[in-house]
Amino acid sequence: MFKLQKTEDHARLGTFTTGHGEVQTPVFMNVATQGAIKGALSAEDLATVGCQVALANTYHLHVRPGGDLVRDLGGLHQMMTWDGPILTDSGGFQIFSLAKLRKITEEGAAFHSHVDGRKIFISPEKSMQIQANLGADIAMAFDECVEIPSPHDYVAKSCDLTYRWLVRCKAELERLGETGEKVTPTQVLFGINQGATFADLRVRHMQQIAELDLPGYAIGGLAVGESHAEMYETIEAVEPHMPADRPRYLMGVGTPSNLIEAVARGIDFFDCVMPARNGRHGHLFTWSGVLNINNEKYRADQGPIDETCGCPVCRRYSRAYLRHLFKCGEMLAMRLAVLHNLHFYNALMREIRSAISENRFTSFRNMFTERLALKVT
Repeated sequence: MFKLQKTEDHARLGTFTTGHGEVQTPVFMNVATQGAIKGALSAEDLATVGCQVALANTYHLHVRPGGDLVRDLGGLHQMMTWDGPILTDSGGFQIFSLAKLRKITEEGAAFHSHVDGRKIFISPEKSMQIQANLGADIAMAFDECVEIPSPHDYVAKSCDLTYRWLVRCKAELERLGETGEKVTPTQVLFGINQGATFADLRVRHMQQIAELDLPGYAIGGLAVGESHAEMYETIEAVEPHMPADRPRYLMGVGTPSNLIEAVARGIDFFDCVMPARNGRHGHLFTWSGVLNINNEKYRADQGPIDETCGCPVCRRYSRAYLRHLFKCGEMLAMRLAVLHNLHFYNALMREIRSAISENRFTSFRNMFTERLALKVT
């Protein structure tokens, strides 16, 4: 399913084939948590901004409208009217984000819904069943994401639990395939590496899960409070133990500079709510750095967000107009800003792929890693 086409040092160019099309890597997956991008973007907009993979959240779709209903509606692809690849996370991150509302046992995790307080229980088997009903091309394993920092002993036990859960996920998804219960018959499972920022635990856990011969592997539990340096050190520790012929996914990361630096360390897949979330607050990504459209200096600025950007927003609207929309509280402000930011992220990944293909990724990295983190003045 994954073909590694070219490398430049640790940076990798590849193709991952799914039942809903090919994915050119490195790739940024656009986060459609509840089947839509926050900021009023549709599946048609995803195509416009160059999205290759949409990512949806198993927990949230289980809470509402429910995996069974999504299945009855033809699966997430049909419900969203999105015909490209979809990845669903497992609900495991909610073990971390809903810490005050959950209890973890060997069997799984019990939650109180953040919506209405009702009790919900998700086991590895239940997570696979929900994801089979959603019909994603890639299902993520159910895991525990621990807080950073956490004691070494606790993290070690958590890694062991996550491994046992992964074995159960693999067995259940295989069973669902054999019984024909997967909305997308070609749905595959990615395992998730955990271990906080402890290199010894990360390496041991990666070696364990690699033995299960899964179609892909993720590094989870980062971007939850550790420094960028700690995140990069963790990737460097894990990467040599990740199968070279399988895609590598860094979950929940990150800034444009993070993406470049993680590609330089061998990562293929990314996702993050940052471009949409920042856009909804008027923080816009450009090839010169991050621009705050709410600033007074843009009140009468007739130029586009970014002179070099070819997105629908930059081709048509001025900074002054977009700032006006934000100041008036118009919904269109968020929509246009998110549209621009997602276009930028997908364009960034295209440029990264071109740079690797043409043996100039190192120079691209040197030029843009620091520049894209700047605040536009």
